[in-house]
This record gives sequence, structure tokens and C-alpha cells, in this order.
Amino acid sequence: MDTVLANLTVASLIPSHHNMTYHLIVIIVAAVAAFIPRYFPMRFFTNRKIPDWFNEWMKYVPVSLFTALVVKALFVDGKYHYFFDHVTLMGSHVVVFGHLSYLIAAVLVAIVAYVTRSMLLSVIVGLVAVWILTFII
Repeated sequence: MDTVLANLTVASLIPSHHNMTYHLIVIIVAAVAAFIPRYFPMRFFTNRKIPDWFNEWMKYVPVSLFTALVVKALFVDGKYHYFFDHVTLMGSHVVVFGHLSYLIAAVLVAIVAYVTRSMLLSVIVGLVAVWILTFII
């Protein structure tokens, strides 16, 4: 039995897309795909003066993205709902009190963030509040 196993090549037992070359090519392509969108804007904007209106507008982008993510997590339910034997077309709908524990935790985080201006304390309060409220509610 040992001689039979010794004569088998490992590569013949493994499909071709699982060999080392395939993985290296995937890693290199992924690295290039992640590098290009970061390199070219940096290369393009290093020698140019960015207009003041653009800098003013960009100050609001992180806040608006964060708000969109939080509002979606709090008020949009992604489950499919059946109504008279058919599925709703959107597959999601707005809920006001569907995620009550998340909503209470979000209010607590907003209060803590406003009072303390501490990101670390806000995150900790939010995590603990969601953890505790999911057991209670």
C-alpha cells in the first residue's frame, strides 16, 4: 500500500484550479485590483490643487455614509414577506420598531457620543447595550 501511495502524484489528485499557480495568480490579480483604485487618484491629485468647494463637500461624505448604514440597519428589514400567496417585489420594507434593541442602543450611543465625544466609549456602550437588550427584548 505504501508503494502505491508513494507512486501517486499529489497534483493528479487535486483539481487544476486548486494548484499553487492558480492561487498565486488570484493573489496577484487581487493585489493589482486593490492597488489601482488607490494609486491613480493619489498620483493624479498630488500635483493639483483641490478646489475648496470639493474639500468642503468631502467633509460630509463619511457622516452621510455612516448615517445611511445606520438607518438601513435600524429601519429596513431585508426579509421576504408573503402577502396573498406572492412575495413582495422589493424583498425588503421599512420597519419602525422592528429592531427595537438596536434602536434603543443607537439612542444611547448618540447620547454618549454627544456628551463625551469619545468614539471608544460610544462603541463600547453600543455593543454592551445591544448585547444586554437582545436578552431583555
